[in-house]
Amino acid sequence: MATSVEHGSTAAPPHTTRTSRGPAPPTRVPLPPLLAALCAVLVLSLVCGAGIGASGLSWGEVLRYLWSGLTGGAISPTEVPAYTIVWELRFPRALLAAVVGAGLSAIGVAVQAMVRNALADPFVLGISSGAGVGANAVLLFGALGGLGMWALSTAAFLSALLAMMLVYAIARTARGLSPMRLVLTGSAMYYGFSAVTTFMVFAAEHGEAARSAMMWLLGSLGGANWASLPIAAGAVLAGLVHLTLSARRLNALAMGDETAAALGVDAGRLRKELFVVSAAVTGAVVAVSGAIGFVGLIVPHGVRMLVGADHRRVLAVAPLVGAILMIWVDVLSRVVMAPTELPVGVLTAVIGVPCFVLLMRRRSYTFGGA
Repeated sequence: MATSVEHGSTAAPPHTTRTSRGPAPPTRVPLPPLLAALCAVLVLSLVCGAGIGASGLSWGEVLRYLWSGLTGGAISPTEVPAYTIVWELRFPRALLAAVVGAGLSAIGVAVQAMVRNALADPFVLGISSGAGVGANAVLLFGALGGLGMWALSTAAFLSALLAMMLVYAIARTARGLSPMRLVLTGSAMYYGFSAVTTFMVFAAEHGEAARSAMMWLLGSLGGANWASLPIAAGAVLAGLVHLTLSARRLNALAMGDETAAALGVDAGRLRKELFVVSAAVTGAVVAVSGAIGFVGLIVPHGVRMLVGADHRRVLAVAPLVGAILMIWVDVLSRVVMAPTELPVGVLTAVIGVPCFVLLMRRRSYTFGGA
């Protein structure tokens, strides 16, 4: 008996003939050359992210400063300002963009399998809007001021974890976590937390603080530095390792709880694991970048069109695609209206909406199976 896989492209089962009225089976791109090409593009994108800007530096200078930073090479006193722009400002920002894009894309894959909903993304659980409450408390009212530069990230992460516990407590029943209750509870909490953050913005006395808060809520990598990288990168790496090791169980979960049980997978336990991992990674990413939408929604679907619905293949490709996408979105946010910087979330929406419409118009791709 053929079984259609949740969230994937439908393909003709073995030993059957496709009818003329059905869509053509998708052509899968070979994985090794695709991964090699994406890794090469990622490295090139990181270099471009460090080199593109208004400073007028040549590419030779950019490469030399990057090499000096990586190897600890000497820089003359006259080159310190240019070196600082490349190594201390642009390059960590490009790296953070890659980390954020990889994390959002991977968690998007996990959340769509967890709730079995093709429209799910990392923010469907209300965690991002929960993080916004803590971040706004710092930006607007100076909460956790004693933590200095760590105040914003700490407040956002802690409020994201509190939001996670609240959603879990409301959605959980004696029978465990159901996909529908998670989606409904997360959506309700999203609107509730968003209302709180909007009220905080209107209650703020200083207009500049309100502008900073809105910039953060729409997503921004302007505060990137070397200090903000380790925690976010560590959380994303740990999440990727866990999801990769769970890829086979994700394949079973995407086909439904009954099918997962028949294959020896405890759907309830796996769903709890995914909930914790998604919340932790999303909280860590949102804490350093703000709320950036559409990446976790669009990238998983686009990757499935390339490599199929097998989560082992999707989780190998999606983080790379998300990382490359976020680097170039961040570059655009800096140069489109220079010297004014656009919120990253605005550009991801501008890019994401047309891509989503194109996906919907493709007859060969079905959101969530036949």
